[in-house]
Amino acid sequence: MENNEGPIKNLDEFVAKIDQMKKKDKMDLSSDQDLTVAIMNLVGIEEHFFFTAEKTGKKEYYDFLYEVREMRKELLKKIVGEPEGEIWCISKHLLAASYRLMEVGTKQLTLQKKEEAYELFGKAFKCYTLFWGLNMGVLKSGDIKKIDDGAVNKHDENPQGFMGKLGDFVKKAINCCKE
Repeated sequence: MENNEGPIKNLDEFVAKIDQMKKKDKMDLSSDQDLTVAIMNLVGIEEHFFFTAEKTGKKEYYDFLYEVREMRKELLKKIVGEPEGEIWCISKHLLAASYRLMEVGTKQLTLQKKEEAYELFGKAFKCYTLFWGLNMGVLKSGDIKKIDDGAVNKHDENPQGFMGKLGDFVKKAINCCKE
């Protein structure tokens, strides 16, 4: 996300920039959010086909794995595009980690281990927000400089760290309930 007008000073300005991008570039973030959840599930299906093939000794499950993997790659490309370096794999693993952390968190919730579940859910959301930060061009390695602990930039009036700010952004900008 290019910002030639200087640094973004607060979350509201950041969300306004994203809203401008959505209108200008016809971004449909709610559909993209649904797509990321589908991709997470496809990664899970790939894992299940692998383990099923190994547990049963039936190699045809690898053929199913291949088909699901190809579908997942095609869908991931709709969001990630043609990234630099290893952003493609990082993106895939961030979604996979988010999915798994949600799964484990849900199991902990079922076991009445609520605090552990909440911690896992928080980590899942951090992975998810990092995915969006990378794929919306919000995170750029050249923009990282040492500033006060928890501050995003020198204009940050509410230091909560970049992941906290990015999480607030995802909560506001990527709303799957908007039709």
